Amino acid sequence: MDKNAHLKRVIVDFKKLTPEVLKLLVERYPDGYDDRNIISFKNASGERIEAVEVLTEDTKYLVKISAKLEYTMENYDEEDYVDYADDDPDAVVAPDPEDLEQEED
Repeated sequence: MDKNAHLKRVIVDFKKLTPEVLKLLVERYPDGYDDRNIISFKNASGERIEAVEVLTEDTKYLVKISAKLEYTMENYDEEDYVDYADDDPDAVVAPDPEDLEQEED
């Protein structure tokens, strides 16, 4: 039996990413995540989702993988979020598309 079965499960898209969950991701995957860390599943609409998992005492977060997420984790600075509440989904801002393109080069 899954020892985390009692946890609330929350799927998080980048648009809903909070400073708290971002910090947990960076702490859990300090060197980034790789294929071993990725969980694949189908959502209620039958779409295939790839996510990485982070846990709190009462919640299992499945954070959808994206280029924005990778870039934001690589460039994480806790100081960027001191003026925001831990659960503020407006605090984590999507990176500039030009920055994402430069990462690919």
